[in-house]
Amino acid sequence: MAHCAVPYPIVVRIEPQYRGRDRLTVAFRLLLAIPHMIFVGTVGLSFAARNGQRDFTSISGETGLLGGIAWLLAIVSWFTIVISGVHINVIRRYTRFYLRWRLRALAYMMLLVDRYPPFGDGKYPATVTLTLPETRDRVTVGFRLLLAIPHFIVLFFLVCAWWVTSLVSWLLILFTGDYPKGLYDFGAAVLGWLIRVEAYVLLMVDEYPPFAFE
Repeated sequence: MAHCAVPYPIVVRIEPQYRGRDRLTVAFRLLLAIPHMIFVGTVGLSFAARNGQRDFTSISGETGLLGGIAWLLAIVSWFTIVISGVHINVIRRYTRFYLRWRLRALAYMMLLVDRYPPFGDGKYPATVTLTLPETRDRVTVGFRLLLAIPHFIVLFFLVCAWWVTSLVSWLLILFTGDYPKGLYDFGAAVLGWLIRVEAYVLLMVDEYPPFAFE
């Protein structure tokens, strides 16, 4: 299988935690994660029908308070990039902050990490590194949502599959204290794919996300 010479500018890294999991916090993981859900949302993929029409603009079930702001700022950025080719720096910094926090919170919610995530920035076993472009591709920005539709469709099925495997993994961790490697790697791969697509739709990068787990 051929690999790209230049890596994708969004890199998600998660330190694997297969064995010796904290069964108590796993048992109550969603309850413990509620404060983070309020700020950066939950794990999901919404193609909800609204007023008889499907909404392809939301790639996460709930984006939280900070996520709602990030999506509004993406609308502002769409106009500034398409018209002038400029992505306002303060918006880029805010969106990067949001994506970092969201990655850490989702890794915790998805049972990939036991350590409680910090509120805001801080060291954590799950990280996302963004290499931001110096010049922007106005054409792809202009049609960004349309271009992302294939990823929305694929992610819909991947996230649905993850919910099934996560329930199985939750039970296995409670009984054995271990997260099966195959199921863990699948969850981590789905999370990485989700973050890459979110960053693309939030206009942080112009390179099209790969249809691949890595």
